[in-house]
Amino acid sequence: MKLPADLIHQLDTGLAQNQVFWTAIAANVTAQTLKILLDYLLNGRWDLRRLLDTGGMPSTHSATVSALAVATAFAEGWDSPLFAVAAVFALVVMYDATGIRRQAGKQAELLNQLVQELQDVLQKGFAPGPLKELLGHSYLEVLVGALVGVLVAWLGYRLF
Repeated sequence: MKLPADLIHQLDTGLAQNQVFWTAIAANVTAQTLKILLDYLLNGRWDLRRLLDTGGMPSTHSATVSALAVATAFAEGWDSPLFAVAAVFALVVMYDATGIRRQAGKQAELLNQLVQELQDVLQKGFAPGPLKELLGHSYLEVLVGALVGVLVAWLGYRLF
């Protein structure tokens, strides 16, 4: 399938130069990289799986959406409807990270404990894999993620 020339041109000139988009991506990469560095400092080992992992410090979701909102404010103005949309979107994502996703992680932790106790009792045959416990974020992780996003957005607009 061949892409139309005008679509290629729009991607090349539009997306490539969309500072709001790239600021949000930069915040995402920054937060995920910080997770690897913090994991190394705390555990003394490099775990590159953290690049694609959810949960933990700082919240990548919060960094991404806060950078998106702040970059939108810098580009469109703090009083623009587009900033309002981005800000409300950011608040919903951060609320979800500390609410539903956090509770799902706590449930996974409890279920993993129950499975381990059941395995200890049965000693054979019952061996489901553990559930992912690190799904959501604490309020501190979300706050730090949001601060990372704001900092990346501010630096991006000061430097570029």
